[in-house]
Amino acid sequence: MTRCPEHPFVIPAHAGIQCLRPVTTLGPRLRGGDARRTQRGVTLLELLVVLALLALLATVTLPLLGSGVSTTAMKGAARELAAALRQARSDAMATRTETLVTIDLEGRRFVVGGDPKPRSLPRELEIKLFTAQMDIVDDRVGGIRFYPDGGSNGGRVTLAAGERKFEVDVDWLTGRVAILE
Repeated sequence: MTRCPEHPFVIPAHAGIQCLRPVTTLGPRLRGGDARRTQRGVTLLELLVVLALLALLATVTLPLLGSGVSTTAMKGAARELAAALRQARSDAMATRTETLVTIDLEGRRFVVGGDPKPRSLPRELEIKLFTAQMDIVDDRVGGIRFYPDGGSNGGRVTLAAGERKFEVDVDWLTGRVAILE
């Protein structure tokens, strides 16, 4: 099989057509060093370099992914805390008395008003509390207070795991509870 520059198609050798210009042969040349240049593939060295890069990438990214608590669990904990704070606000307005939500940062649990049953948060979470000075018992326990008119002393509870965090905000004037991501 040969290709003639004057004809746009391949000419079989037995066709008897002659070209006036030089003829090029299709396929790799079997003589000389040109046959190796037309072969395609991956060398062992290239393969090892790629595997080494993948191993390096895995060692860097895998520890970042395994922070111990899923985003779903974090969001669930934030929603549970927000629901408890909203319940405390409703209780304060319904009973016309102050209601305090006490948060134990070290024990990772909280108690709503006079409810004797503490509610737990995931152990893997880091919890921070920002609230009024009068409702801080010590450096591990504090609270957020709701008043009979629906207002609050305000505050923020941050639930974090690594770089991810959810903040549960309580507005001091209205007592409105919101979850911020």
